[in-house]
Amino acid sequence: MTNQDKLVVVTGGSKGIGKAIVKMFAQEGFSIVSCARGEDSLQQLKREVESEFNSKIHVISCDLAKKEGVEDFIDFVKLLGKPIEVLVNNTGVFVPGQIHEEEQGVLERLMETNVYSAYHLSRGVIPLMKEAKRGYIFNICSTASIMAYENGGSYCITKFAMYGMSKVLRAELKEYGIKVSSLLPGATFTSSWDGVDLEEDRLMKPEDVADMVLATYRLSDRAVVEDILIRPQLGDL
Repeated sequence: MTNQDKLVVVTGGSKGIGKAIVKMFAQEGFSIVSCARGEDSLQQLKREVESEFNSKIHVISCDLAKKEGVEDFIDFVKLLGKPIEVLVNNTGVFVPGQIHEEEQGVLERLMETNVYSAYHLSRGVIPLMKEAKRGYIFNICSTASIMAYENGGSYCITKFAMYGMSKVLRAELKEYGIKVSSLLPGATFTSSWDGVDLEEDRLMKPEDVADMVLATYRLSDRAVVEDILIRPQLGDL
């Protein structure tokens, strides 16, 4: 089976870390499927990938913060009829604030986007991986999954939860030949840092994170990297 016959599923693939991961696997010749909320950004992604690489990418606009959106994406993935080689749970949103001061509803909104989306999507595609007795799940967590910080608020709560879910999946799925890795990147140059007065080279590149995903995926079937912790060279921000 060639890489073109295998499907790599990446949520939130139209920008930032998700886009870098999409392009990394497209460069390796995999078929890609991705989703985001913005139709224009998805079509731009499709044009870029299919012009730069010899890979096919399928895109669909979905709001994964809503369970109906996750279900639409699962149906779309299944219709492609290809074995799922890799799932990257990347969809997420950052809202700064403190637990005792942030607006009502922030925790619920971030849980829906950052945790529930990955939970429901994983449940939807894992049966296909179990049937194939192989597959790889990368859960995009954060350094905020292991270290609370003052302005992290509900974001930190959701990233701790995502890290916990990833560990549970690892324990549940290892006997089925399915690998699960938690990716914990520090400050990375994405839209989350728009408007912040920082030099770009103070942050990691999204491609740094994508490189680690691909390198981890390439390990033999006998090995798995459970946690990937990667920070800017000059330390956290």
